[in-house]
Amino acid sequence: MDREETSARIAALIEPFNKKGVAVTDATRFTDDLEFDSLTVMDFVAAIEDEFDIIISMNAQAEIENYGQLVDAVVKLQG
Repeated sequence: MDREETSARIAALIEPFNKKGVAVTDATRFTDDLEFDSLTVMDFVAAIEDEFDIIISMNAQAEIENYGQLVDAVVKLQG
């Protein structure tokens, strides 16, 4: 699966969590722009892990600050 397809699937997953309807780009930050709290982040990560059948380690999660980094991490984890 290429980056564009992965991004489209993640964009669909983020919609229910995007309460303010923020336009999501690679630079969109989860805590600042989308105002995700820690519980929302955990729910969103669980949805991504289920969708892509991957595990995102806590260390990797700590390094992911924006949407583009998340897409890159998922692409990498898929091999």
